[in-house]
This record gives sequence, structure tokens and C-alpha cells, in this order.
Amino acid sequence: MPQPTLMKRAIAELIGTFVLVFLGTGSVVTSVVFFGGVESAGLLLIGLSFGFAVMIMIYAFGHISGTHINPAVSIALWATGRFPSKDLMAYIVAQLIGAVAASLVIVAIVGTRAVDAGLGHTMPGDGVNYWQAILIEAVTTFFLVLVIWGAAVDKRASAGFAGLAIGLVVTADIIVTGPIAGASMNPARTFGPLLTETFWGTTSGWEKFPIYIIGPIVGGLLAAFVYDYVAGLKSGGDES
Repeated sequence: MPQPTLMKRAIAELIGTFVLVFLGTGSVVTSVVFFGGVESAGLLLIGLSFGFAVMIMIYAFGHISGTHINPAVSIALWATGRFPSKDLMAYIVAQLIGAVAASLVIVAIVGTRAVDAGLGHTMPGDGVNYWQAILIEAVTTFFLVLVIWGAAVDKRASAGFAGLAIGLVVTADIIVTGPIAGASMNPARTFGPLLTETFWGTTSGWEKFPIYIIGPIVGGLLAAFVYDYVAGLKSGGDES
């Protein structure tokens, strides 16, 4: 069966990232606007919302686009020779558009209360400095990409469990590290709320945005190369 066109795959990435950001950050907005804040139980539900969103999109679009829905994942696949350079920018642009569209729809539904609630943006917690935030983002994205490689990229993995495994590691990362640095693991997931807030005059988060570019990309690349080495895979080989 021929591979879907780049346009169709990019649309799948846009929709997948839209669902991730809408359900994930939407759960944050709902907790703040309608329940007064994010308590420990709320953090669990937020983690599950992100995890479920990732899981269902993998099962919905994995066979079409691969369900990267994350520039850090696309870059790691490209760096290890598993994703063509000519498709990389189209995927990343689609992911960014999907994330922004999801944030705009949340505002359309909830109103400016969603903006006042922060639109589920990611920021370092109290007492967490810039480099600590980069480190935790790198660590959590390392876990994420390691599971992606082990459950989806390596063809020796048991079939049918990739979505569940990847969704669970996203959930765990958020529950444990969400209060520390936001547990983004995904530049698009941070970009969508941040740009949308800017439309309503809130620009204070941009100085922290490099955290959510550097940390996820470095962590994702490290995980990809470490897994390939440990598992004895050749980058760009048939196992992808």
C-alpha cells in the first residue's frame, strides 16, 4: 500500500497535535477556571489527559504519519536517519499550527478566562532556575523518546502496545515533574499556548521558551542514540 502523501501526513500531524494540546492544556484550563486550581488530584487528571491524548492519536494516526506530534520526536527520527530531511519542516510547521489552533479554540470556548488562567502554558516552578528547568525537560523527554524507540521504532517490540506505553510515560512524567518545570517534553505544546497568550497582550513567557526547545531536543536526541547503541540498532535501518 503506497505511503500517504506529505500533505496528508502533515494534516494528520496537525490534527494529532491539536488533540494533544486541546485535551491536555484544556484539562489545565478547566482545573483552574472551574475548580479553582490544580491540586494533587488535578495533577493526576492532567497527566492522564495528556497521556490519553497521545495514546489515542497514536492508534488513530500512527499508520498514517507516525504520530510524532512533537518536533523533538521528528528531529530525533531525522537525526538517526529514519525521517527524510525534505519532510521535517512540513511536520514541524503542522505541529506548531495544530498547537496554536487548539489554544485558540480553547479561548473561543472558555473565553478570556482561559487566557487569565494561563492557557496551560509551561513555566518553571518556584525556586527552579533556568538550567534546572532545561535539565528536567531533557530528562523527561529522554524517558519519552526512549519508550518511543523501544515500543514503536524497534520492530522487535510487541505489536499493539506502543500507544499505551507512550501514553503512560507521558502521564508519569507530568505527574512527577509538572510542578517543577511544566513537563512539556514538546516545543509545540509550549508554543501553542504561548503564542495565543501573546494575541491577548501577554508576552512575559517568551524568555522561558528556549527551555522548552533546548531541553526536549537534547533529551530526545540523547535517548535516540542511546537506545540505538544499547539495542544494537543501526540508525535508519530496516528496524524503523
